[in-house]
Amino acid sequence: MIFDVSKKRFANIIVAAVVGLNTIFAAAVLYVFCKVASEPTALIAAWFSFTTGELWMLASIKKTKVSQNNNKEGVSNEGDSN
Repeated sequence: MIFDVSKKRFANIIVAAVVGLNTIFAAAVLYVFCKVASEPTALIAAWFSFTTGELWMLASIKKTKVSQNNNKEGVSNEGDSN
């Protein structure tokens, strides 16, 4: 049980870190754009693709674990509208 709490905390830390890093990255890109008057489009696309992929995989892992727990408990997901 304590292990589950630490996993949840780890996931929350990862989400907060990604949001914080995206904010810092966006501010840095705006600063560079103001100084150079050119935006690094490939870098922006790669960065946000990477961070979106990380969050998507974290959500996918969580969804799979919830589904497995429901199956163990005998809860059906067939009638769920979520």
